[in-house]
Amino acid sequence: MSPIELLDIISSGETSRVQFKEKIDSPDGLAAEMIAMSNSRGGIILVGVKDKTGEPVGVSSDELKKYNSSTPLNISNIATSKVIPNVFIMTEIIPLDNNGNTKKILVIEIKEGVNKPYKDKNSIVWTKQGADKRKVTDNNELLRLFQESGNLLADEMEVPNTSIEDIDLDKLKQYTLKALDKSFEATGLSINRLAENINVIRNQRLTLGGLLFFGKNPQKVKPVFCIKAVSFFGNDSSGSDYRGSKDIIGTIPNIFEEGMAFLNSYLRHTQQGQNFNSTGILEISNIALEEILQNALIHRNYFKNSPIRIMIFDNRVEIISPGALPNSLTVDNIKAGNAVVRNNLLASYCAKVMPYRGFGTGVKRAMKEQPNSKFINDATGEQFIVKIPRPDIDN
Repeated sequence: MSPIELLDIISSGETSRVQFKEKIDSPDGLAAEMIAMSNSRGGIILVGVKDKTGEPVGVSSDELKKYNSSTPLNISNIATSKVIPNVFIMTEIIPLDNNGNTKKILVIEIKEGVNKPYKDKNSIVWTKQGADKRKVTDNNELLRLFQESGNLLADEMEVPNTSIEDIDLDKLKQYTLKALDKSFEATGLSINRLAENINVIRNQRLTLGGLLFFGKNPQKVKPVFCIKAVSFFGNDSSGSDYRGSKDIIGTIPNIFEEGMAFLNSYLRHTQQGQNFNSTGILEISNIALEEILQNALIHRNYFKNSPIRIMIFDNRVEIISPGALPNSLTVDNIKAGNAVVRNNLLASYCAKVMPYRGFGTGVKRAMKEQPNSKFINDATGEQFIVKIPRPDIDN
Protein backbone atom coordinates (compact mmCIF):
# COMPACT_ATOMS: atom_id res chain seq x y z
CA MET A 1 0.00 0.00 0.00
CA SER A 2 1.40 3.39 -0.95
CA PRO A 3 1.29 6.46 1.36
CA ILE A 4 -1.12 8.13 -1.07
CA GLU A 5 -3.46 5.13 -0.96
CA LEU A 6 -3.28 5.09 2.82
CA LEU A 7 -4.10 8.80 3.07
CA ASP A 8 -7.07 8.28 0.78
CA ILE A 9 -8.37 5.47 3.03
CA ILE A 10 -7.89 7.57 6.18
CA SER A 11 -9.67 10.55 4.63
CA SER A 12 -12.72 8.38 3.93
CA GLY A 13 -13.13 7.57 7.62
CA GLU A 14 -13.95 4.35 9.45
CA THR A 15 -16.16 1.78 7.72
CA SER A 16 -17.07 -1.86 8.22
CA ARG A 17 -13.70 -2.71 6.62
CA VAL A 18 -11.50 0.05 8.04
CA GLN A 19 -10.87 0.59 11.77
CA PHE A 20 -8.70 3.29 13.38
CA LYS A 21 -6.71 2.80 16.60
CA GLU A 22 -4.40 5.39 18.12
CA LYS A 23 -2.52 2.57 19.86
CA ILE A 24 -2.98 -1.03 20.95
CA ASP A 25 -3.61 -1.06 24.68
CA SER A 26 -5.95 -4.04 25.04
CA PRO A 27 -5.17 -7.51 23.65
CA ASP A 28 -8.81 -8.55 24.08
CA GLY A 29 -10.03 -5.40 22.29
CA LEU A 30 -7.76 -6.03 19.30
CA ALA A 31 -8.83 -9.68 19.23
CA ALA A 32 -12.49 -8.61 19.12
CA GLU A 33 -11.77 -6.38 16.11
CA MET A 34 -9.97 -9.24 14.34
CA ILE A 35 -12.87 -11.57 15.07
CA ALA A 36 -15.48 -9.10 13.84
CA MET A 37 -13.66 -8.57 10.54
CA SER A 38 -13.01 -12.30 10.08
CA ASN A 39 -16.71 -13.00 10.57
CA SER A 40 -17.62 -10.25 8.09
CA ARG A 41 -15.83 -9.33 4.87
CA GLY A 42 -12.35 -8.78 6.26
CA GLY A 43 -10.63 -5.41 6.51
CA ILE A 44 -7.70 -3.43 7.89
CA ILE A 45 -6.89 -1.95 11.28
CA LEU A 46 -4.79 1.22 11.11
CA VAL A 47 -2.77 1.70 14.26
CA GLY A 48 -1.46 5.24 14.75
CA VAL A 49 -4.66 6.98 13.66
CA LYS A 50 -7.02 8.64 16.15
CA ASP A 51 -10.38 6.89 15.99
CA LYS A 52 -12.39 10.03 16.74
CA THR A 53 -10.81 12.46 14.33
CA GLY A 54 -8.91 10.30 11.85
CA GLU A 55 -5.75 12.26 12.55
CA PRO A 56 -2.58 10.27 11.75
CA VAL A 57 -0.41 10.48 14.89
CA GLY A 58 1.87 7.59 14.12
CA VAL A 59 3.32 4.73 16.13
CA SER A 60 6.57 5.15 18.04
CA SER A 61 9.52 2.78 17.72
CA ASP A 62 8.98 1.61 21.31
CA GLU A 63 5.36 0.78 20.57
CA LEU A 64 6.32 -1.13 17.43
CA LYS A 65 8.76 -3.19 19.51
CA LYS A 66 5.95 -4.05 21.96
CA TYR A 67 3.71 -5.15 19.10
CA ASN A 68 6.40 -7.48 17.71
CA SER A 69 8.18 -8.76 20.82
CA SER A 70 7.11 -11.32 23.41
CA THR A 71 4.71 -9.05 25.30
CA PRO A 72 0.94 -9.32 25.82
CA LEU A 73 0.53 -6.81 22.98
CA ASN A 74 2.27 -8.98 20.39
CA ILE A 75 -0.06 -8.84 17.40
CA SER A 76 0.70 -12.31 16.04
CA ASN A 77 0.18 -13.91 19.45
CA ILE A 78 -3.15 -12.13 19.84
CA ALA A 79 -4.30 -13.51 16.45
CA THR A 80 -3.36 -17.07 17.43
CA SER A 81 -4.08 -17.24 21.16
CA LYS A 82 -7.10 -14.97 21.61
CA VAL A 83 -9.02 -15.77 18.41
CA ILE A 84 -10.70 -19.16 18.06
CA PRO A 85 -9.97 -20.63 15.57
CA ASN A 86 -6.87 -18.51 15.01
CA VAL A 87 -6.64 -16.18 12.04
CA PHE A 88 -3.84 -15.34 9.65
CA ILE A 89 -2.90 -11.66 9.53
CA MET A 90 -0.45 -9.55 7.55
CA THR A 91 1.19 -6.38 8.83
CA GLU A 92 2.83 -3.48 7.06
CA ILE A 93 4.35 -0.19 8.20
CA ILE A 94 3.58 2.80 5.97
CA PRO A 95 5.52 6.06 6.54
CA LEU A 96 3.54 9.27 6.12
CA ASP A 97 5.45 12.50 5.65
CA ASN A 98 4.00 15.58 7.35
CA ASN A 99 6.15 18.67 6.65
CA GLY A 100 9.35 16.70 7.12
CA ASN A 101 8.00 14.86 10.17
CA THR A 102 7.56 11.16 9.31
CA LYS A 103 4.79 9.28 11.09
CA LYS A 104 4.66 5.50 10.90
CA ILE A 105 1.21 3.86 10.50
CA LEU A 106 0.91 0.17 11.29
CA VAL A 107 -1.49 -1.58 8.92
CA ILE A 108 -2.97 -4.90 10.11
CA GLU A 109 -4.80 -6.75 7.34
CA ILE A 110 -7.40 -9.38 8.24
CA LYS A 111 -8.91 -11.54 5.52
CA GLU A 112 -12.50 -12.73 5.56
CA GLY A 113 -12.44 -16.00 7.48
CA VAL A 114 -12.98 -19.39 5.89
CA ASN A 115 -13.83 -21.15 9.14
CA LYS A 116 -16.64 -19.01 10.58
CA PRO A 117 -17.84 -18.32 13.18
CA TYR A 118 -14.77 -16.96 14.96
CA LYS A 119 -14.98 -16.21 18.67
CA ASP A 120 -12.88 -14.94 21.55
CA LYS A 121 -11.56 -16.87 24.55
CA ASN A 122 -14.90 -16.31 26.29
CA SER A 123 -16.76 -17.88 23.34
CA ILE A 124 -18.21 -14.50 22.31
CA VAL A 125 -18.78 -14.17 18.57
CA TRP A 126 -18.23 -10.68 17.16
CA THR A 127 -19.20 -9.24 13.78
CA LYS A 128 -19.16 -5.84 12.12
CA GLN A 129 -22.09 -3.45 12.07
CA GLY A 130 -21.03 -0.46 10.06
CA ALA A 131 -17.87 0.96 11.59
CA ASP A 132 -18.68 -0.64 14.95
CA LYS A 133 -18.63 -4.23 16.11
CA ARG A 134 -21.33 -6.13 17.97
CA LYS A 135 -21.90 -9.46 19.67
CA VAL A 136 -23.77 -12.14 17.76
CA THR A 137 -26.52 -13.62 19.93
CA ASP A 138 -29.18 -14.66 17.41
CA ASN A 139 -29.12 -18.37 16.57
CA ASN A 140 -30.09 -17.77 12.94
CA GLU A 141 -27.16 -15.40 12.50
CA LEU A 142 -24.80 -17.99 13.98
CA LEU A 143 -26.19 -20.55 11.55
CA ARG A 144 -25.56 -18.14 8.66
CA LEU A 145 -21.92 -17.81 9.74
CA PHE A 146 -21.56 -21.59 9.75
CA GLN A 147 -23.16 -21.63 6.31
CA GLU A 148 -20.74 -19.05 4.93
CA SER A 149 -17.81 -21.25 5.92
CA GLY A 150 -19.36 -24.22 4.12
CA ASN A 151 -19.75 -26.15 7.38
CA LEU A 152 -23.54 -26.11 7.29
CA LEU A 153 -26.07 -26.27 4.48
CA ALA A 154 -29.57 -25.01 5.22
CA ASP A 155 -31.38 -27.30 2.79
CA GLU A 156 -29.78 -30.42 4.31
CA MET A 157 -30.90 -29.62 7.85
CA GLU A 158 -33.69 -31.66 9.40
CA VAL A 159 -36.96 -29.84 9.98
CA PRO A 160 -38.45 -30.45 13.45
CA ASN A 161 -42.00 -31.77 13.76
CA THR A 162 -42.04 -33.29 10.26
CA SER A 163 -42.24 -36.88 9.10
CA ILE A 164 -42.83 -38.98 6.00
CA GLU A 165 -46.52 -38.14 6.39
CA ASP A 166 -45.72 -34.59 5.25
CA ILE A 167 -44.49 -35.76 1.82
CA ASP A 168 -46.72 -35.34 -1.21
CA LEU A 169 -46.34 -38.84 -2.66
CA ASP A 170 -47.53 -37.80 -6.12
CA LYS A 171 -44.76 -35.19 -6.31
CA LEU A 172 -42.17 -37.71 -5.17
CA LYS A 173 -43.34 -40.25 -7.75
CA GLN A 174 -43.34 -37.65 -10.55
CA TYR A 175 -39.81 -36.68 -9.59
CA THR A 176 -38.70 -40.32 -9.62
CA LEU A 177 -40.05 -40.79 -13.13
CA LYS A 178 -38.21 -37.71 -14.43
CA ALA A 179 -34.99 -38.05 -12.45
CA LEU A 180 -34.50 -41.83 -12.64
CA ASP A 181 -36.36 -42.44 -15.90
CA LYS A 182 -38.40 -45.15 -14.25
CA SER A 183 -41.58 -45.34 -12.23
CA PHE A 184 -41.56 -45.54 -8.46
CA GLU A 185 -42.83 -49.12 -8.67
CA ALA A 186 -39.95 -50.07 -10.99
CA THR A 187 -37.38 -48.97 -8.42
CA GLY A 188 -38.47 -51.74 -6.06
CA LEU A 189 -37.98 -49.39 -3.12
CA SER A 190 -40.32 -48.42 -0.33
CA ILE A 191 -41.37 -44.77 -0.11
CA ASN A 192 -39.26 -44.40 3.03
CA ARG A 193 -36.13 -45.88 1.44
CA LEU A 194 -36.51 -43.84 -1.74
CA ALA A 195 -36.96 -40.65 0.30
CA GLU A 196 -33.83 -41.47 2.32
CA ASN A 197 -31.81 -42.25 -0.81
CA ILE A 198 -32.45 -38.83 -2.33
CA ASN A 199 -32.12 -36.99 1.02
CA VAL A 200 -35.75 -36.01 1.34
CA ILE A 201 -35.78 -37.64 4.76
CA ARG A 202 -33.06 -37.95 7.39
CA ASN A 203 -33.59 -39.53 10.80
CA GLN A 204 -37.32 -39.83 10.02
CA ARG A 205 -37.66 -36.08 9.53
CA LEU A 206 -37.83 -34.10 6.31
CA THR A 207 -34.79 -32.13 5.29
CA LEU A 208 -35.54 -28.52 4.45
CA GLY A 209 -34.85 -29.26 0.78
CA GLY A 210 -37.22 -32.22 0.94
CA LEU A 211 -39.93 -30.11 2.55
CA LEU A 212 -39.61 -27.27 0.05
CA PHE A 213 -39.63 -29.57 -2.95
CA PHE A 214 -41.91 -32.45 -1.95
CA GLY A 215 -43.93 -31.22 1.03
CA LYS A 216 -47.72 -31.28 1.13
CA ASN A 217 -47.81 -27.80 2.65
CA PRO A 218 -44.30 -26.34 3.10
CA GLN A 219 -45.54 -22.95 4.34
CA LYS A 220 -47.41 -24.57 7.21
CA VAL A 221 -43.98 -25.31 8.68
CA LYS A 222 -41.96 -22.49 7.08
CA PRO A 223 -44.49 -19.71 6.36
CA VAL A 224 -42.02 -17.06 5.11
CA PHE A 225 -40.40 -19.29 2.51
CA CYS A 226 -42.69 -17.99 -0.21
CA ILE A 227 -42.89 -15.19 -2.76
CA LYS A 228 -44.64 -11.92 -2.03
CA ALA A 229 -45.53 -10.34 -5.37
CA VAL A 230 -46.93 -6.85 -5.92
CA SER A 231 -47.64 -4.81 -9.04
CA PHE A 232 -47.56 -1.11 -8.08
CA PHE A 233 -48.96 2.00 -9.69
CA GLY A 234 -45.99 4.30 -10.15
CA ASN A 235 -42.38 3.68 -9.20
CA ASP A 236 -42.35 3.86 -5.41
CA SER A 237 -42.53 0.75 -3.23
CA SER A 238 -43.89 2.82 -0.33
CA GLY A 239 -47.01 3.66 -2.32
CA SER A 240 -50.30 2.18 -1.16
CA ASP A 241 -51.82 1.87 -4.63
CA TYR A 242 -51.21 -1.33 -6.52
CA ARG A 243 -52.72 -3.21 -9.43
CA GLY A 244 -52.50 -6.57 -7.77
CA SER A 245 -50.67 -8.57 -5.12
CA LYS A 246 -50.31 -12.21 -4.23
CA ASP A 247 -48.62 -14.41 -1.64
CA ILE A 248 -47.33 -17.32 -3.70
CA ILE A 249 -46.98 -20.55 -1.73
CA GLY A 250 -46.39 -24.23 -2.38
CA THR A 251 -43.35 -26.26 -3.36
CA ILE A 252 -40.52 -24.61 -5.26
CA PRO A 253 -41.68 -25.85 -8.70
CA ASN A 254 -45.20 -24.55 -7.96
CA ILE A 255 -43.89 -21.23 -6.65
CA PHE A 256 -41.73 -20.83 -9.74
CA GLU A 257 -44.65 -21.45 -12.11
CA GLU A 258 -46.98 -19.11 -10.23
CA GLY A 259 -44.28 -16.45 -9.94
CA MET A 260 -43.80 -16.53 -13.71
CA ALA A 261 -47.56 -16.42 -14.17
CA PHE A 262 -47.74 -13.28 -12.00
CA LEU A 263 -45.04 -11.60 -14.08
CA ASN A 264 -46.78 -12.58 -17.31
CA SER A 265 -50.09 -11.24 -16.00
CA TYR A 266 -48.86 -7.77 -15.02
CA LEU A 267 -46.22 -7.13 -17.68
CA ARG A 268 -47.24 -5.97 -21.15
CA HIS A 269 -47.24 -8.09 -24.28
CA THR A 270 -46.37 -6.38 -27.55
CA GLN A 271 -46.84 -7.55 -31.12
CA GLN A 272 -43.26 -6.88 -32.28
CA GLY A 273 -44.10 -7.75 -35.88
CA GLN A 274 -46.33 -10.68 -35.02
CA ASN A 275 -49.78 -11.34 -36.35
CA PHE A 276 -52.32 -8.94 -34.78
CA ASN A 277 -54.31 -11.86 -33.35
CA SER A 278 -51.29 -13.37 -31.54
CA THR A 279 -50.84 -12.99 -27.77
CA GLY A 280 -47.68 -10.97 -28.37
CA ILE A 281 -44.22 -11.11 -26.85
CA LEU A 282 -43.53 -10.23 -23.23
CA GLU A 283 -41.93 -6.78 -22.89
CA ILE A 284 -39.09 -8.30 -20.79
CA SER A 285 -37.34 -11.48 -21.92
CA ASN A 286 -39.16 -14.50 -20.53
CA ILE A 287 -35.86 -16.41 -20.47
CA ALA A 288 -34.21 -13.70 -18.36
CA LEU A 289 -37.11 -13.69 -15.91
CA GLU A 290 -37.00 -17.49 -15.64
CA GLU A 291 -33.28 -17.53 -14.91
CA ILE A 292 -33.46 -14.76 -12.33
CA LEU A 293 -36.48 -16.18 -10.52
CA GLN A 294 -34.98 -19.67 -10.43
CA ASN A 295 -31.74 -18.30 -9.02
CA ALA A 296 -33.70 -16.47 -6.33
CA LEU A 297 -35.50 -19.66 -5.31
CA ILE A 298 -32.50 -21.99 -5.43
CA HIS A 299 -29.66 -19.78 -4.20
CA ARG A 300 -31.38 -17.60 -1.60
CA ASN A 301 -30.24 -17.84 2.01
CA TYR A 302 -32.69 -20.13 3.79
CA PHE A 303 -31.25 -19.19 7.18
CA LYS A 304 -32.97 -15.81 6.75
CA ASN A 305 -36.65 -15.86 7.64
CA SER A 306 -37.73 -13.61 4.80
CA PRO A 307 -39.74 -14.10 1.61
CA ILE A 308 -38.55 -13.52 -1.93
CA ARG A 309 -40.15 -10.37 -3.33
CA ILE A 310 -41.32 -9.63 -6.84
CA MET A 311 -42.15 -5.95 -7.36
CA ILE A 312 -43.44 -4.63 -10.65
CA PHE A 313 -43.29 -0.86 -11.10
CA ASP A 314 -44.21 1.29 -14.06
CA ASN A 315 -40.54 1.63 -15.06
CA ARG A 316 -38.92 -1.56 -13.78
CA VAL A 317 -39.19 -5.03 -12.28
CA GLU A 318 -37.33 -5.94 -9.10
CA ILE A 319 -36.72 -9.48 -7.85
CA ILE A 320 -35.20 -9.53 -4.37
CA SER A 321 -33.90 -12.65 -2.66
CA PRO A 322 -32.79 -12.90 0.99
CA GLY A 323 -29.04 -13.17 1.51
CA ALA A 324 -26.09 -11.48 -0.13
CA LEU A 325 -23.79 -13.46 -2.41
CA PRO A 326 -21.94 -16.19 -0.47
CA ASN A 327 -18.22 -16.87 -0.06
CA SER A 328 -16.98 -13.45 -1.20
CA LEU A 329 -18.59 -13.79 -4.62
CA THR A 330 -19.08 -10.50 -6.43
CA VAL A 331 -21.49 -9.41 -9.13
CA ASP A 332 -18.61 -9.48 -11.60
CA ASN A 333 -17.89 -13.07 -10.59
CA ILE A 334 -21.40 -14.30 -11.30
CA LYS A 335 -21.59 -12.36 -14.55
CA ALA A 336 -18.47 -14.26 -15.61
CA GLY A 337 -20.14 -17.57 -14.81
CA ASN A 338 -18.53 -18.25 -11.41
CA ALA A 339 -20.88 -19.82 -8.92
CA VAL A 340 -20.99 -21.18 -5.37
CA VAL A 341 -23.95 -23.48 -4.74
CA ARG A 342 -25.51 -22.49 -1.45
CA ASN A 343 -28.23 -25.17 -1.45
CA ASN A 344 -26.96 -28.40 -2.96
CA LEU A 345 -30.12 -30.44 -2.52
CA LEU A 346 -32.38 -27.86 -4.08
CA ALA A 347 -29.98 -27.38 -6.98
CA SER A 348 -29.91 -31.13 -7.65
CA TYR A 349 -33.71 -31.44 -7.47
CA CYS A 350 -34.33 -28.42 -9.68
CA ALA A 351 -31.80 -29.49 -12.31
CA LYS A 352 -33.88 -32.60 -12.97
CA VAL A 353 -37.39 -31.17 -13.22
CA MET A 354 -37.10 -27.42 -13.92
CA PRO A 355 -35.41 -25.30 -16.62
CA TYR A 356 -32.53 -24.77 -14.15
CA ARG A 357 -29.21 -26.03 -15.55
CA GLY A 358 -26.92 -25.55 -12.57
CA PHE A 359 -23.77 -24.71 -14.55
CA GLY A 360 -23.35 -21.15 -13.27
CA THR A 361 -24.58 -19.83 -16.61
CA GLY A 362 -27.98 -18.50 -15.53
CA VAL A 363 -26.86 -14.92 -14.95
CA LYS A 364 -24.88 -14.91 -18.21
CA ARG A 365 -27.95 -16.14 -20.06
CA ALA A 366 -30.15 -13.53 -18.39
CA MET A 367 -27.64 -10.79 -19.27
CA LYS A 368 -27.53 -11.92 -22.89
CA GLU A 369 -31.32 -11.77 -23.11
CA GLN A 370 -31.71 -8.61 -21.01
CA PRO A 371 -28.39 -6.72 -21.03
CA ASN A 372 -29.87 -3.69 -19.23
CA SER A 373 -30.45 -5.74 -16.08
CA LYS A 374 -28.77 -4.43 -12.94
CA PHE A 375 -27.49 -6.82 -10.25
CA ILE A 376 -26.97 -5.45 -6.73
CA ASN A 377 -25.24 -7.41 -3.99
CA ASP A 378 -26.46 -5.66 -0.84
CA ALA A 379 -24.18 -7.11 1.84
CA THR A 380 -25.37 -4.59 4.45
CA GLY A 381 -29.04 -5.41 3.95
CA GLU A 382 -28.19 -9.07 3.34
CA GLN A 383 -30.14 -9.33 0.10
CA PHE A 384 -29.53 -9.73 -3.61
CA ILE A 385 -31.48 -7.46 -5.91
CA VAL A 386 -32.06 -7.67 -9.65
CA LYS A 387 -33.57 -4.63 -11.37
CA ILE A 388 -34.82 -4.87 -14.94
CA PRO A 389 -35.99 -1.68 -16.68
CA ARG A 390 -39.28 -1.87 -18.53
CA PRO A 391 -39.34 -0.42 -22.05
CA ASP A 392 -41.05 2.93 -22.49
CA ILE A 393 -43.54 1.66 -25.03
CA ASP A 394 -45.70 4.77 -25.03
CA ASN A 395 -42.82 6.82 -26.43
